[in-house]
Parts: sequence; C-alpha cells; structure tokens
Amino acid sequence: MDDVFEAEWDAPQVEVMEALQTWAVAFAELNQLMSSWLDLPTTDANALGQVIWADSSGDPLSPARLGQRIGMTSGSVTVLLNRLESAGLVARSREHTDRRRVTLRPTPAARERARAFTEMSTAEIAAALQQVPAAELEHHAAFIRRMVGAASDAADRLRG
Repeated sequence: MDDVFEAEWDAPQVEVMEALQTWAVAFAELNQLMSSWLDLPTTDANALGQVIWADSSGDPLSPARLGQRIGMTSGSVTVLLNRLESAGLVARSREHTDRRRVTLRPTPAARERARAFTEMSTAEIAAALQQVPAAELEHHAAFIRRMVGAASDAADRLRG
C-alpha cells in the first residue's frame, strides 16, 4: 500500500477529502448542539438520534446494530440504553418470533424532543439537498457508501 504522505493526490481528490472532513466536523457540531438541546451526553444523544432515524426509516435497530453504528461494545451499549430507557426516551421490545431479539424504539417523548430540534436545525440542509437532482444525489450516496466501506475496512484492518 502506498504511503498516503508520499502518494500523488490530484486536486479533485484533495478537495473531496477536505470536503468530507469539513462535513464531518460540521455534523459533529450539530450533534454537540443536539446533545445540549436534549440535555444529554453527546454519546447518548447520538445513540438516540440513530434509534429515531432507523425507526423513522422503517428499519429499527437492535442493540447490536446500534453498537455498530456508534462504535461501542455491547456492554457499553447496554449501559447507554439503560440510561435512555430510565430517561423515558427509548423502549426495548421483543417484536420478532425469536423472542431473544430486541428492537429499539424511540418513545413519543423522544420523538417530540427530537422533532423540536430538527425543526430548528435542518432547514439549511434540506434546502441544500433539494437543490440537487435525484440522480446526482444517488451518485453521491453511492460514493459516500464506498467511502464508508473503505473507512470501515481500514478500521477493521487496524483493529487486527
């Protein structure tokens, strides 16, 4: 593998990498603001956001999938979910024929608190997305999925 510091990167590649880094920083700042808005630790707010997003898109998370999304061990996820459940923000249910399988659902209170933040925070992002044709968004989404896959592969390799 080439040394990234010695590799020849062309200007568009550098621009894309800088843009992705800038987006990551901006998104992290929004997560910090959501954490403050919800009066939750950042990790808890991020987890709650993942639970709400997955549930809203029709693919609710299990604790294991939540852990994968936020980079936490199963034990840490259990402690985090205990906090969110105690706060009345997440409910664990057994909705499958395999009763061992747990599904995470946001409570109505969590949805309402998140909705209030979302109404205040997403206008600019929604407007930017609406300016891009659907075919172009699909192309960008495919690229981002490739980049996420590459980053995940690198993380797996580094973990050994």
